[in-house]
Amino acid sequence: MNYTRKLKEKLREALTAVLPIIGIVLLLCFSIAPISPSILLCFLLGAVLLITGMMFFTLGAEMAMTPMGERVGTCMTRTRKLWVMVLLAFLLGFIITISEPDLQVLANQVPSIPNMVLILAVACGVGAFLVIALMRMLFSVALPPMLIFFYLIIFILACFVPASFQSIAFDSGGVTTGPMTVPFIMALGVGVASIRSDRHAADDSFGLVALCSIGPILSVLILGLIYHPQTGDYTASALPEITDSIELWRLFQTGFPVYLKEIAVSLLPIILFFVIFQITVLQLSRKKMLKILVGLAYTYVGLVLFLTGANVGFMPAGNYLGQVIARSNHPWIIIPIAMVIGFFIVKAEPAVYVLNKQVEEITDGAISARAMGISLSVGVALSLGLSMIRVLTGISILWFLVPGYAIALGISFFVPKLYTAIAFDSGGVASGPMTAAFLLPFAQGACLALGGDMGKDAFGVIAMVALTPLITIQTMGLISRFRARKTELHPALELSADLSQLPEDTIIEL
Repeated sequence: MNYTRKLKEKLREALTAVLPIIGIVLLLCFSIAPISPSILLCFLLGAVLLITGMMFFTLGAEMAMTPMGERVGTCMTRTRKLWVMVLLAFLLGFIITISEPDLQVLANQVPSIPNMVLILAVACGVGAFLVIALMRMLFSVALPPMLIFFYLIIFILACFVPASFQSIAFDSGGVTTGPMTVPFIMALGVGVASIRSDRHAADDSFGLVALCSIGPILSVLILGLIYHPQTGDYTASALPEITDSIELWRLFQTGFPVYLKEIAVSLLPIILFFVIFQITVLQLSRKKMLKILVGLAYTYVGLVLFLTGANVGFMPAGNYLGQVIARSNHPWIIIPIAMVIGFFIVKAEPAVYVLNKQVEEITDGAISARAMGISLSVGVALSLGLSMIRVLTGISILWFLVPGYAIALGISFFVPKLYTAIAFDSGGVASGPMTAAFLLPFAQGACLALGGDMGKDAFGVIAMVALTPLITIQTMGLISRFRARKTELHPALELSADLSQLPEDTIIEL
C-alpha cells in the first residue's frame, strides 16, 4: 500500500514535468511547425513511456541508488585508510561512468575515435576526478580555486584541439553525469560528509558532480590531441513513416530489447560492487536489502521505459521540429521557441529531481526544491537561446564558454560556498538524457536545414545547458546573501527609527 501511494506521488511529479513539453510541441505542430502524423504519434507514445519511466525511476533512485551511495560513502571514510579510499573512489567512478547510458550515445557520434577507447578514457577521467573530489571533502579544500585551476587547463587545451571537436569535448562533461551517475555520486558525498563533524561538512557534500564533470572534458580533449580528428561527420537519423498502429508498436518494440540489454549491462557493475560491499563490510539486514533490491528493479524498469520513449519517440520529433522552424520565413523565431522548450524540459530530467530533493534536505529547506527548479529552468532557457544563436550565426562555442565560466568562477568568490558547490553540480545534472534525446536533435535539425557545420554549430548544446545554471543558481546565492545582510541591519535601523521619536532627555537617560 505504501508503494502504491509513493507511485501515485511520483506519477503526479512526472505528469507535472512532462505535460508542459507535450503542450508546447502540440502547439507548434498545429501552428507554425506542421509535422507528419507518423512523427506525432511516435512523440505521443514516447511521452507516455517517458512519464511512466520517470515515475518508476524517481521511486527507484529514492529507494536504492541514494541509500547505496550513502552507505558506501560512510564505510569508505570509516576505514581511515587513504589508499583504500582512493582505490575504491577510482573504481566507483570508473564503473558508474561505464554504466551511464548517455555515454554510448555520444560515443557513436564522435568521429575518428573508437567507441571503447572514448568510453574507457572518459571513465578514467571520472574515476580520477572522483578521487580528487573526495580528497577535497576529506581535507576541506575550497572548491572555487580548484575549479579555476582545472578550467584554466581545459581552455588552454581547447585552443589546440580542432574546432569541430571542441563542442563534443565539452558535451561529454554533461553527458557523463546522467541518471545513473548523479544519484549514486551525490549520495556518496552525503555519506562521506556524515563522518565529518565540522560546520562545513554539509556544504562540502556537494561539489562531487562538479569535479566529476571536469574529468571527461579533459579526457576527450587529450584524445582530440592524440587522434587529431578533422571532421564531425553527422548522419541524420531516419524519420519514421508509419501507416498503422501495428507499425507504430513495432517501431518501439525494436527499441525495447536494445535498452533492456543496455540498462542491464549498465546496472550490473554497480549491483556487483554493492553486493561485494554488503558481504564484506555493510552486512545490512534482510529487510533493508530487500528494499534496495525492489528499488533497483524500479530503477531498471524506469530507465528502460524512459530511454525508449526519449530515443524512439522524442528524438525524431526534436530533429524534425528543428528543421521545420529553421526553414520558415523567419528562422530567428527558433530562439524564443527553444528558450520556452528549455525552460520546461529541464523539469523532465530524472537526475534533476534527485538533486533538488537532496538540496532541500541538506539545507533544511533553506534552499527549496521549487527555487532550485526555477533557477535551473531559467538557466536552461538562456542556454537554449544562446545555442540557437550559435546555430544561426556559426559563432565558435568558446566565445560563449570562456566568458561564461569566467563569470561563474568570478561570482563563486562572493557567494556562500554551498551555493557554488550546488551550482556546479546542477550544471552536470541539468544536461541529461532529455537534452541528448530532444534538444541536441532539435539543434541538429536546425543546423541541417540552415546548411551549417554540424560538428561546430549543433554540438555544444549539452555544454551550454551545463554552463548557464552555474550563473543563475549562484545569482540566487548573491540575492540570498544580500537579503541576509538586510535582515541583520533591519533591527538596528528599526531601533534607530524608534529612538528618533523619543524626547532628547529620554534618549540621554537611555
